[in-house]
Amino acid sequence: MKFDPNTTAVVLIEYQNDFTSEGGGLHDAVRPVMEKTDMLANTARVVEAARAAGVTVMHAPITFAEGYNELGRHPYGILKGVVDSGVFVKGTWGAAIIDELAPVDGDIVIEGKRGLDTFASTNLDFILRSKGITTIVLGGFLTNCCVESTMRSGYENGYEVVTLSDCVAATSVEEHENAIAYDYPMFSTPMTAEEFSSRLS
Repeated sequence: MKFDPNTTAVVLIEYQNDFTSEGGGLHDAVRPVMEKTDMLANTARVVEAARAAGVTVMHAPITFAEGYNELGRHPYGILKGVVDSGVFVKGTWGAAIIDELAPVDGDIVIEGKRGLDTFASTNLDFILRSKGITTIVLGGFLTNCCVESTMRSGYENGYEVVTLSDCVAATSVEEHENAIAYDYPMFSTPMTAEEFSSRLS
């Protein structure tokens, strides 16, 4: 499999300080898997190779207004955890994209992500189709949540989906490895950062 830079986009999901950085509200939860996969360094190499090849790089942060009024009165599951932790509040350090992967001229920042699936509450699909993108390459947080939700929707929407197995992290090694072993092959072509980078034509 070779990738045409004109029809390929790398989509970086929630590389924000609350996940990625010391002092981030959810960092301790994902740190063990981040260290195991070396995801930040791997992602930086992917982004460098993608930009050099002319691949579109997209950033998909999740943010909420203070008070989380975008959510229902009684959030549950993962979004309750977001509210209880006070993370991803618009304009805060925690919600900012990590400096090492900050958007540059030519990148696209997808706005409006309020839930798990990047397609659900944003204009991602519109932008991809407008640019003639047919292949999306996913990395980010969490392996078994927002990345997986976006992967499934991408698959259902007819995109060729690649998931970068060493550019993702979850809140436990078990959840991370289970998603990659059993879920990712059903809805995507999993590959490492190096495998993807080497196939850019």
